[in-house]
Amino acid sequence: MGDFLGLFGDDNSQDIQNKDSQNSSSTLGTETTSNTQQDNQNDGALQLHKEELDITKNNVSAGQVVISKDVVEEQKTVDVPVMHEEVVIKRTPLNNERSDGSAISQESITIPVSQEQVEVNKYTVATEEISTSKRQVEDTQQVQETLRHEEAHVDTTGSVNIVSDGSSFNDINNS
Repeated sequence: MGDFLGLFGDDNSQDIQNKDSQNSSSTLGTETTSNTQQDNQNDGALQLHKEELDITKNNVSAGQVVISKDVVEEQKTVDVPVMHEEVVIKRTPLNNERSDGSAISQESITIPVSQEQVEVNKYTVATEEISTSKRQVEDTQQVQETLRHEEAHVDTTGSVNIVSDGSSFNDINNS
C-alpha cells in the first residue's frame, strides 16, 4: 500500500511502486501473488466529494408600464369682432311742396341688411409625441452560499503503522 487510499503521491510514484511490485513478484514467485490477493481483499477505497455552485438566471416579470392618455376639457372664451348692418331711417320735412307725381299709391322699398355670424369649428393638432423603449442595464448581485466538501480523517487504535510515500499521518488531516 505505497499510496494510502490514493490520496498521496503523484503518477511517478505510482509508476515506481507498480514497477517495484512487478519486480518483487517475479523474484518471489507464487508466494507474493497470494499475499497480493490477500491485500486486495483488505484494500478499501473512499471517495471524497465537494459541493460547487451552479448559478442560473431566469427572466421573471418585474411589472409593467402602461402609458395612456386622458381627455381633459377646458372652457375657452374668445372675443371675436363681428360686423352687422343697421338701417338708419332719416326723416326730412319737405315744407309741403307740390309733387309732380301721380296719385297716392302703395309703394315699398326693400333694403337688404347683413351681419356676420360666428361659426366655430374644432380641429385637432399634434402637440407632442411620447415614445417608449426598453434598455438593458447590467447590475451585480452578490450571492452567498455555504459549500461543503469532504475530507479524509484517519483514526488509529492500537499499534498501527501507516506508510504513505513519505507523508506523515498528520498530513492527511491538514490538506
